[in-house]
Amino acid sequence: MRKDRTGISQDDDRSPPADLRGAESSNKTRNCCGVGSVSGSTGPISMEFQAPCPDQVLENVLENVLQFLSSRRDRNAASLVCKSWWRVEALTRSDLYIGNCYSVSPRRAMSRFSRVQSVSIKGRPRFADFNLMPIDWGAHFTPWVTAMASAYPWLEKVYLKRMSVTDDDLALLAESFPSFKELVIVCCDGFSTSGLAIVASDCRQLKVLDLIESEVTDDDVDWIACFPESGATCLESLIFDCVECSINFDALESLVVRSPSLKKLRLNCNVSIGQLCRLIVRAPQLTHLGTGSYSSPDDAVPGEHASDLQSALSACKSLVCLSGFKEMLPDYLPAIYPVCANLTSLNFSYANIHSDQIISVIFHCHNLQVLWVLDSIRDEGLQAVASTCKDLRELRVFPLDARGDNEGPVSDVGLQAISEGCRKLRSILYFCQHMTNAAVIAMSRNCPDLEVFRLCIIALHSPDHVTGKPMDEGFGAIVMNCKKLTRLAVSGLLTDRAFGYIGKYGKLLRTLSVAFAGDSDMGLKYVLEGCPRLQKLEIRDSPFGDAALHSGLHHYYNMRFLWMSSCRLSPKGCQEIVRALPRLVVEVIKHDVAVCPDDTVDILYMYRSLEGPRDDAPKVVTILQ
Repeated sequence: MRKDRTGISQDDDRSPPADLRGAESSNKTRNCCGVGSVSGSTGPISMEFQAPCPDQVLENVLENVLQFLSSRRDRNAASLVCKSWWRVEALTRSDLYIGNCYSVSPRRAMSRFSRVQSVSIKGRPRFADFNLMPIDWGAHFTPWVTAMASAYPWLEKVYLKRMSVTDDDLALLAESFPSFKELVIVCCDGFSTSGLAIVASDCRQLKVLDLIESEVTDDDVDWIACFPESGATCLESLIFDCVECSINFDALESLVVRSPSLKKLRLNCNVSIGQLCRLIVRAPQLTHLGTGSYSSPDDAVPGEHASDLQSALSACKSLVCLSGFKEMLPDYLPAIYPVCANLTSLNFSYANIHSDQIISVIFHCHNLQVLWVLDSIRDEGLQAVASTCKDLRELRVFPLDARGDNEGPVSDVGLQAISEGCRKLRSILYFCQHMTNAAVIAMSRNCPDLEVFRLCIIALHSPDHVTGKPMDEGFGAIVMNCKKLTRLAVSGLLTDRAFGYIGKYGKLLRTLSVAFAGDSDMGLKYVLEGCPRLQKLEIRDSPFGDAALHSGLHHYYNMRFLWMSSCRLSPKGCQEIVRALPRLVVEVIKHDVAVCPDDTVDILYMYRSLEGPRDDAPKVVTILQ
């Protein structure tokens, strides 16, 4: 791929257009046009000025104003005012966000937005994280990076999520953008340590290399050693906790020493406690630290490095975010106590430790705003969080055992404690086996500023475990009392009444996830007819059929996507959507061709697109036309 690519003209200085850096003098020269005449050496000089047309003045003013508009939604709104605003907004946009890589072609996007310095692209829908989508479904980065190589030579930042990225893609990216600074790859696959080595060696101004929950193939390339060896690096963030292969620790330590601006460092499981100590001593300026395994298998005596680790962490006065702990040794847990008072974010979602150990840490974390934990924290641990972390804004409780055949360590008791003690809560993800309406209603009343509420009741079709009634009133209270709610995930035993509440009160709802819930087609109809701002709708294993699907015909063009898997859809019902909405892309996906009969729909994925059906669909995907 690198050899086939044609070079950019030498006349291209590869710097951003002047309009992206500011329009100090250029606007002045194009705002006025002078025509002068000289009638003699001693005669008067007359100068006639031609006033600029009103549209040009407006565009010049807009260009200077819109450069300070950073919100995507505000920019989108501005572009809809009129043709002139549409044109100027495109000229001043430096950040390009593509929420679905198939919603628009690279050619169209780059034709409109010609002065972009930062690109964010999302590919597969979120349910792909749960193995509900074929591995080879698509979302390839190749056409995007190929187009960007010629369209955006001054590109500095790329953010990718759920995309298929190859080593050739990374090689093309590294050689095409000499000012490239930030690469963030989240939940992606297809590349290896060879591709990382090219990025490390060729991107000499790299500030951010974040690899988050991605699958990276180990092909025995020492990619850490490929960073430039001479002089200080520009590196500010290095995250590679998802890279499972062993690393060259000497090269990593040398890199940390050469990176005085390094603020974020998240290590993989191959970094021991002793090595972690050495890195922390070398980089006391860290603000975010991922500890890796947080164990030391070579210790002659358990915990022999504990005092060294505590001393090293004590010197990190700026540390505010702590994560990792994938192979936790409890002997080392007290070593983090000195930094707990400053922490605003703590991620224990990989730490399989019991509630007493977590509580011993929590009691030191009075300033915590973000907490991710396993349900091994138990209700007692959540009560400790409620009494200690009064400034908590985000809580995520993940299941250690996702099977629905046990009692479960967290319940309505823990949820109600959080709602009573953490009144500033804005976002919650809560996995549990059972729940009560009373606890959810208390959450809605005590935390009215909630924007995200995701309750995942693992026991399928589980009612209120005290009253035996459906969970309708609990979720109804959430949408009624939480006026800022934009994201909701529902589960448990729900009737049409719950979806009626959502349709009536969820006017700001943008994302709705439904799993193993619902009563009839009327439930989905209430949602589609009552939630005008709904953008993303994810449904799995629910009793919604063709009638429910057809009730949203008026709204699908305004949505980013609709996902329905293991519901009650028929091929005929899906085909009718295509006839009614020809500009909507309707994909019918067979997760397992051998199991799925032709008269059923395993997965339906619908999304809006300016380009029509894609041309890279695998055999398991049928695009209806």
